[in-house]
Amino acid sequence: MLKNNTSRWIDLLNKPILTDKTTRLLEENQYCFTVKKEANKNDIKYAIEQMFNVKVIKINTLRQPIKTRTVGKFTGHKTLYKKAIVKLSSSDKIILFPEN
Repeated sequence: MLKNNTSRWIDLLNKPILTDKTTRLLEENQYCFTVKKEANKNDIKYAIEQMFNVKVIKINTLRQPIKTRTVGKFTGHKTLYKKAIVKLSSSDKIILFPEN
């Protein structure tokens, strides 16, 4: 189980996703993160609750579809990741932009 191995859940979350759509989701107390492909919802929930000390209500996960990119005569695939959209309780908040 993930709860016994603390180094595994620290590596589970890669980085937050900051786009126009995800910044609109911040108003609804929802945060987007890239996570490892083998992570499940229970592991993601435990990792976020332990790292940020918040209460997670709901998690949606999705894998991005494969995108083909062409540069000159070379064709390849764009690096894919698994995306997790996390909804927190109304009293909790994750500070993505700390003030100095």
